[in-house]
Amino acid sequence: MKNTIALVAAFLAVAHATPVPQGFSLCNYFGTCSSTTSSTSTRATSTAITSSTATSVATTTTRTSSPSTTTANSSACKTQTAGRSTENGVTETNCCTPLTVIFARGTGEFGNVGTVAGPPMFKSLRCKLGASGVTVQGVTYPASLAGNANQGADGGPEMAKLVKQALSECPNTKIVVSGYSQGGMVVHNAFSAQGLTSTQVAAAVLFGDPMNGRVVGNLPTAKVKQYCANGDSVCEGGGFAITPAHTSYGNNADAAADWIISVTGV
Repeated sequence: MKNTIALVAAFLAVAHATPVPQGFSLCNYFGTCSSTTSSTSTRATSTAITSSTATSVATTTTRTSSPSTTTANSSACKTQTAGRSTENGVTETNCCTPLTVIFARGTGEFGNVGTVAGPPMFKSLRCKLGASGVTVQGVTYPASLAGNANQGADGGPEMAKLVKQALSECPNTKIVVSGYSQGGMVVHNAFSAQGLTSTQVAAAVLFGDPMNGRVVGNLPTAKVKQYCANGDSVCEGGGFAITPAHTSYGNNADAAADWIISVTGV
């Protein structure tokens, strides 16, 4: 498997540097939420671009910890604002929320969540759940070409650490781990080598995962969602070329968000 991943590695950095996901329907990347929101939640709030910066999104509500998510530092918590390719909702002491998503980007992507798969999904979740409904944290790891041969070991320890930190600060939040391409292998490693279990993680969502088809730790199959686009050889196992399909996962943003809401019950 290591040799296979190494052969793919040379193609990944350029493909993953794509600055804008190819498409998603519910929410504009940094615009406002559509008036059509998910029927699974009535907590959606609108968002608007702030006048002071084009790289963050301000919400119309301010989050405070609810009784079920109060922590020792809840009085000092703050509202998380959405970033372009970096999200630090756990490490920057944001308010506890019912849902926490910890995401690992693909090879060569910017920031700690990249641009292809993560941000469109986060945007959809925020549109559906509102600012008080979800915290997002990216995994800071090299996401280098060489790292593909390590099958997720470069980021697995950090993902596991972030899961544990999130639960220690907000014990009632539901954790969803997610990753794109090499980030998918990070998710696998966080379970297989770092010891994460289904008692800590509610669900996993993977996009273009080179380990597509393998179990994710002891998570039940019903708690794992794999998105593998038709023609994406990275996750189909039929070749090594990086096709447009491998950078198309913005198209799955709304479906992924709906699945997360459904499977976690937030």
